[in-house]
Amino acid sequence: MKIIPLLALTALVAGCATVPPPPTGPRLDHSLTSRAQSDRIKYVIVHYTVSDLPRSIKTLTTADVSAHYLLTDTEQPFFYTLVDESRQSNHAGYSSWKIYNQLNSASIGIEIVNPGFKETAQGRVYAPFSQAQIDQLILLLKDIVKRHNIPMGNILGHNDIAPQRKQDPGPMFPWKQLADAGLIPWPEASRVAARVPGFQEQLPDVLWFQRKLAEHGYAVPQNGELDQATRNVISVFQTKYRPSLYDGTPDAETAALLDVLTTPLPVIPAAVSAPVTAPAAGVPAE
Repeated sequence: MKIIPLLALTALVAGCATVPPPPTGPRLDHSLTSRAQSDRIKYVIVHYTVSDLPRSIKTLTTADVSAHYLLTDTEQPFFYTLVDESRQSNHAGYSSWKIYNQLNSASIGIEIVNPGFKETAQGRVYAPFSQAQIDQLILLLKDIVKRHNIPMGNILGHNDIAPQRKQDPGPMFPWKQLADAGLIPWPEASRVAARVPGFQEQLPDVLWFQRKLAEHGYAVPQNGELDQATRNVISVFQTKYRPSLYDGTPDAETAALLDVLTTPLPVIPAAVSAPVTAPAAGVPAE
């Protein structure tokens, strides 16, 4: 008779041992979601490293600067993934584009191994990028754009977002190839050519250039003066859209390029067809 209570007590103790402990964290319900949200990643910023591959790796993995991706300059280029896209990397620094400042928090940074430039007796000479590097870059950009729904105008150079202190990726970077791949907008050549004669006849004043550059996205003074800060921004714009001459001078071709980029094409409404009515009885249809 004493064995039965002992067995019951043993079962009770065993049952208590399987009861889960009370939760220690917050109780979360993931069944609802808000419509008003967007992806954190809104921009992609392209850089060059100004060094060879070993030094680029050391700088981007041990110093205070970083990037999400590092594209090598090997015979068959590939990407090192240094920072997960879900985390912020320190690649943009003090930066601005349109309504955004400090773009580290809203962008993906891509560094390309490239020596940058060297000063010579004939002036500053920039190093080219290999076609293999550009091919790999376009593949990655297409993937990022698709996953994060990046708008066409939001793939930028470091010099676009920091024109007073940065030159990369420089005038040798082939932005037109990115445009041909459908990644960035590009001024239509025929529209630019049609505007050049008018701007040659009467060049807009400096304030017009400053306003157009700001409308495009650049942080630029709005004082109507051709100061060094304004020339720096014009030069950066020229390195992208007219790399044959990027001296920072506001000329007719630069004005035409700016005007086309900031003036959308007119929307032509679709023609409305007249309703088709059936012919009256006994009347042949036309």
